Amino acid sequence: MASIHIPAEWAPRRALWTAWPSDAALWRENLAPARREVAAMVRALAGAGDAVKVLASGAEAGAAARAALATEAEVLEEPFGDIWLRDTGPIFAKVDGAPAALCFRFNGWGGKYVLDHDDRVAEAIAKRSGARVIRHDFVLEGGAIELDGEGTLLTTRQCLLNKNRNPSWSQKDAESALRDALGIERILWLDEGLANDHTDGHIDNLARFIAPGVVLCQSPVADDPNAEVLDKIARDLSAMRDAKGRKLEVLRIPSPGRVLNEEGDVMPASHMNFVISADAQFTRWIVPIYDDNVSDATMLRFHDLMTQVPSDGIRGDVAVFARANAILSGGGAFHCITQQEPL
Repeated sequence: MASIHIPAEWAPRRALWTAWPSDAALWRENLAPARREVAAMVRALAGAGDAVKVLASGAEAGAAARAALATEAEVLEEPFGDIWLRDTGPIFAKVDGAPAALCFRFNGWGGKYVLDHDDRVAEAIAKRSGARVIRHDFVLEGGAIELDGEGTLLTTRQCLLNKNRNPSWSQKDAESALRDALGIERILWLDEGLANDHTDGHIDNLARFIAPGVVLCQSPVADDPNAEVLDKIARDLSAMRDAKGRKLEVLRIPSPGRVLNEEGDVMPASHMNFVISADAQFTRWIVPIYDDNVSDATMLRFHDLMTQVPSDGIRGDVAVFARANAILSGGGAFHCITQQEPL
């Protein structure tokens, strides 16, 4: 049986893949603002030493990306439906010690948003990377799983056991498929995600490993629409042990609270959707914020946390707080639009 290892997100990497908002019909009035937000994220990553590869769909998008990013990223024209590469792209792994791209079926988050080329972008990225393609015949989105690099996977029942993904799956079936495909030893289950999250509870909006045995999640603020969910997540995590038998250390950061769209609906805004650079000498956390709602206390808490992370995790040097309102209008934030390719 093949040996499969998916390095932790903070492991050294060859590249970070992302995508440029390209379809004006999808993004409408948010196209230009979303491009500015993606460009700011790319600059922050490139400034910390990351090799960023940016997919752009179509000639206009490619030209716009090159003009905005200059020499800070490699822009590659490749057809895709939308920018959510965490979900549509491959999951990079080492299989028997060699680079591999694990490619899964993608069905538009349970049939909600089925766009041309999204079901083929994983193999397109794999081809450009030169990694061996390994196909798996079940639906899985990268944002639905959180890995510690040491055999532990964190996910939600709301997403992975949803009948709009793999209708026949029981929890036992899901665990067997994840173990076989990802080389996982232990699966930890949370129940549900944020209100109005069209991903049906992706874990990368809820809880993130920041070191082996250490998980970061959110605490509610005043008038928080997700107060009960956030507190339950912290309680449930505190009762869990990872694949090495360690009781999880649970750290919390204040949530963004109630963030509304133009129609007055609650949006699934989360500071957990951060992305990190992976230069061991200069690690940045690029943290999404929404409007001007991030408090001094929240920023200080992030900076304090970064210095407390064990040396085998994401010990940060700088937290970059970057606006993600326009990206959120499409359904996610920085982590949702990126996928790391480890060395």
